[in-house]
Order: sequence, then structure tokens, then C-alpha cells
Amino acid sequence: MAEAATAPRGTADGLVVAFARVLRGAGLDVPLDAVLACNAALGLTGVADRAATYWAMHATLVRRHEDTPTFDRAFAAFWDARDAEPPAPAEEPLAVTLALDEGDGGEDGADPADGREPTLSLRFSAVEQLRTKDFARYDAHELREAQRMMRRLRLAGAPRRSMRLVPARRRGRHDLRRTVRAALRHGGEPVRRHWREPGERLRRLVLVLDVSGSMEPYARALLRFVHAAVSGRQKVEAFTLGTRLTRITHEMATRDPDRALDRTAGQVRDWSGGTRLGECLRRFNDEWGVRGMARGAIVVVLSDGWDRGEPGLLADQMRRLSRVAHRIVWVNPLKVTPGYAPLARGMAAALPWVDDFVEGHSVEAMERLAAVISRTDA
Repeated sequence: MAEAATAPRGTADGLVVAFARVLRGAGLDVPLDAVLACNAALGLTGVADRAATYWAMHATLVRRHEDTPTFDRAFAAFWDARDAEPPAPAEEPLAVTLALDEGDGGEDGADPADGREPTLSLRFSAVEQLRTKDFARYDAHELREAQRMMRRLRLAGAPRRSMRLVPARRRGRHDLRRTVRAALRHGGEPVRRHWREPGERLRRLVLVLDVSGSMEPYARALLRFVHAAVSGRQKVEAFTLGTRLTRITHEMATRDPDRALDRTAGQVRDWSGGTRLGECLRRFNDEWGVRGMARGAIVVVLSDGWDRGEPGLLADQMRRLSRVAHRIVWVNPLKVTPGYAPLARGMAAALPWVDDFVEGHSVEAMERLAAVISRTDA
């Protein structure tokens, strides 16, 4: 599968657009504002000098230090291929063919650059498109690929201080036992004093997934996100809610995603049914949350906010939950919709007690959610 684009030789705008698409295909995050900044930088430096062009592009298009090796390889291939073409008048466009490499290598082995016009063939992966694609438009193969991508996410909340004391290098509480033991090794003389201080523990992460009918286009993909979280670290609890609340932590604990999903399907009896957010959260608070599971935890609710129950009940239970939880994060797949406003009764009732209200429609949105969960300034 190939996509064609034209870029005038020696001009900044065409080169920036083509190169940004190559970087996205290589897995780098290149937003539109970075492309505009790069175009403005090259407008000042020009594109005649390779070193100046490299640093202008690197300063504006590379967002993380670990992306530099990938950027260097892409820039070298892009620049060398550009220099390999014969000189052409400034007004004549350079045909650039971008070939989407889907991993199958093609059936007929045809070269997408085969033709009379000078072309530049660049191959990149379909992973970038999958990262931004809406979950509602996934097929079965894409769901499995998304599972592998989400298993690489680091889902760990900010650490909290523990009651357990650990050895410390700086002055804190005296560690009498270690000090005496050290003194015995020196004839009873306390040559060195030892200290200890409270340690740190990861906060518990509680995931509550809405599996009602309105969430059907997104629930299957988000269930894979829940599995990636439960199987990836220890202190994670998982629930589903619809017309009833179901704890699925044990079913999700296995490393095998297919087995985990099969076990969960047999446990969740209200899949694609109605929604009783308030009643389900009341049961969660009464049986698990307020009793200790949600105390000091990060609670993540994955729901579109549609509720057939009483909004006042949902507001009361969200208020109870906010009193014991460290933070409440609400993930709504519909938030990305242009012109979206939280007008659904359930969403409007819950929003005053939510600390972070984020999108949840794609793998890229899940990556941003992981960053919100691990944020240390909250």
C-alpha cells in the first residue's frame, strides 16, 4: 500500500511534511505544532546546509532523548536519498513515494518506486496508524495488536510513604540495632551511627470498566487495557459494572490474554446490558472501597457516563469515593468527539468529584492515561 506526496526540492515546507510523516511511521510522536515549529526554524536556517537542517529538525521534532537514534537513522536515509537525485529547477517538484510497510512484504514483490519520475521510497510501519485509530473501528486482528502495544505501558501510580522503616543515608531516626552491630565489629566503639526512615510503596490502582450497551464499541479494547494493567504489576484491582458490579481481578491475573478474556467472559453476566452506575458504585464503596481497597488508591473509571439510574445516587457515591481515594480519574471514550460536552446525566453528576477527565478512544489515549496515573505532582 503506497501513499504519494510531492515536496519541492530545497524548500522547507515540503521537506518538513514528508520527513514528519516518516518519523511518525518510525514510532516517534510528532504533533502538528512541532511540524509548524520545524517549518519556522528551517525558514530561518534554510535547507542548504545539512548540519543546520539536522539541528533545526532535531530541536523541534524530537521530544524525548531516547528517540534520537531513530531520528538520526531516518534523517540520514532521508537526506542521502534527497542528495542522490540530480539537480532540478526550484519550481519542479520532487516526487516522494511513502510506502506503508504492513509486514507482509507484498505478494508480487513490486517496487513502489518503479517509474520514470525521480522518486524516494520510504517504508514505515502501520503501528503509528493503529496508535491513533479509534477503538470502535478495530477489527479482531487490530485488537490483538493493540493488546501487545498496551502491555508495554508502565502503569504505576505515584509512590506513597510507608510505615515500614528502611535504612537511610541521611540523618533520620536512629537505627540502634545496626549501630550496635557495627560497634561490635570495632571492639564496642560506635565508630559509625546508622539511620533509618519511612520507605515508599506504590499506590494501589483500581480499574472500574463500564461494560454496558453504550460502551460496546470500546469495552472489548478497554478490557485488554485492564488485562495489561493487572498482569503487569501487583497492586491492581479490576471490576466491571453495568447492571451489577463484578470483581475480575483473579480472572485477569493470568499472563495469557486469550485465557484471561475467556475467564472474564464467563464471569461477567451483564455484558452489553443496562447501566446502573450509582448502584454499582454504592456496592463497591460498601463492600470494597471504603473498607480499605480505595483508601489512598488511584481509582480509574472507564465509562461514557450514560446512566439509567438516579443521578443523585451517583453523585453521593462519587463523593464517598473521593473522600478515601487519593485521586479519581474518569476515562471517557466520547470525550474526543468534536463539540463534546459532559451533558449525560451520569457524567454531569460524577464530574465534580473527578480529579482528571481524559480521553479513552485509542492506544495513544491509553498512553496519555498511563502518564496521568504515574504523575507525581497530584
